[in-house]
Amino acid sequence: MKVLVVNAGSSSLKYQLFDTSDNSVIAKGNCERIGIDGRITHKMSGRDDYKADLPMYNHTEAVKVLIATLTSPEVGCIADMSEIEAVGHRIVHGGAYFSQSMLVNDDVVAKLRLCNDFAPLHTGPHLMGIDGCTEAMPGTPQVLVFDTAFHQTMPDYAWMYPISYDMYEKYGIRRYGAHGTSHRYVAGEMCRILGRTEGTKIITCHLGNGSSISAVKDGRVIDTSMGFTPLDGVEMGTRCGSIDPAIVPFIMEREGFTPQRMSEYMNKECGLAGVSGLSSDCRDLDDAVKAGNERAKLAVDILTYQIKKYIGSYTAAMNGLDALVFTAGIGENRDEIRAAACADMDFFGIKLDAEINAKTRLQSDIVKISAADSKVPVYVIPTNEELVIANDTAAIVGAMKK
Repeated sequence: MKVLVVNAGSSSLKYQLFDTSDNSVIAKGNCERIGIDGRITHKMSGRDDYKADLPMYNHTEAVKVLIATLTSPEVGCIADMSEIEAVGHRIVHGGAYFSQSMLVNDDVVAKLRLCNDFAPLHTGPHLMGIDGCTEAMPGTPQVLVFDTAFHQTMPDYAWMYPISYDMYEKYGIRRYGAHGTSHRYVAGEMCRILGRTEGTKIITCHLGNGSSISAVKDGRVIDTSMGFTPLDGVEMGTRCGSIDPAIVPFIMEREGFTPQRMSEYMNKECGLAGVSGLSSDCRDLDDAVKAGNERAKLAVDILTYQIKKYIGSYTAAMNGLDALVFTAGIGENRDEIRAAACADMDFFGIKLDAEINAKTRLQSDIVKISAADSKVPVYVIPTNEELVIANDTAAIVGAMKK
């Protein structure tokens, strides 16, 4: 089955066209600067990248540009859109409504709209992406795959915050998690490597500009670092992660911040960028650390220390650890951060092979980076959220056709 996977952002629309019979990627690309002027970058194996500046006033226009590119005799890969049997959408937040991927219908879209307050920067673009595909490809079934769904197996004592229960009942304030599609993929790959799912205790570290860490027991999440929103957990590129809640009104009172301004501050002006005063990019901070910049070193030290604490706490929560996994941009490519996070973890049986770890960057293969005498195997597993979305979509639409 040919499945188009769509990931709609505020001003972008990334896509991949899969053939799920062999999980191959036929084409992929990105529509950028939507609502400004519009630009598409389209990639196919064995061909030069196609780039064009084209007007895209909204996500519906972007979908039309995408379709025209996919079906173009010059740069496309399919004769017409009838070859695409389904569309799968990445959805950041499904609230408590969705614990699995769902076929798009009016009820599902209505419930997704109710999740807007949980992820306002993402839900609007997701809805526009769905509307754009509906208008451009009427009759083609669409499936929503939720980043929060994999975390819905958490026990209530893990997802419930110790606030008055009426606030949870009125506003749905609880831990939802994020990056679930990535955690699901790499945890599944780790279970495959271990040769079993039941009885496994795995910690998955999705580390990038946004980062989250999950404890996965028997293939199901029992805890995760991101919470009510993707602001919670470890330090991130520009997000502060977990801080003392009293800091929020303290800063608001002294700086005269509105709630919206405070949210913007915590999401866009803190984290690695805020502490270092330089950059949210670990590559820039690595160079600054080597040059002796103490604030850059502090920013990185905070992150690696927090990762270490989560590994320790989740190992305790699961009463053991069978495997540790690093994934996403930082997790897959920043060997220094992996090394620092795993240093002095002998008590937990974690020991890296320094040489293999140092060489593991920008690789598409799964790599075991733990030492031969490490009691706990440590792996770098490149994530593939789009493949999960494509396969979920194919399964749901395939079952519908039977």
